[in-house]
Amino acid sequence: MKCPVCKDVTLLMSEKNGIEIDYCPQCRGIWLDRGELDKIVERAKAEEKEYGQYGDYDRRRDDYRQNYREKDNYRYQKPKKKRSMLGDILEMFGEE
Repeated sequence: MKCPVCKDVTLLMSEKNGIEIDYCPQCRGIWLDRGELDKIVERAKAEEKEYGQYGDYDRRRDDYRQNYREKDNYRYQKPKKKRSMLGDILEMFGEE
């Protein structure tokens, strides 16, 4: 299949986490087959729901940091979030 933007460049195909993606190596455009976007959205919602379980912990921690920042000589870093499946897919194309 040819790139709809570049017209003369053949799209490359990649598969990650069961999702098939066509992309143009020249303009870096990404195209999905029918149903692939639905899979991405479904998985993103599942990951978001999983992260929501720990939302109160982060809120309490942020409240502590806000209230005691002036008194505390130590700096705390927020824990890094687990990479999302969409982030993994975009990383493949250098978008993240």
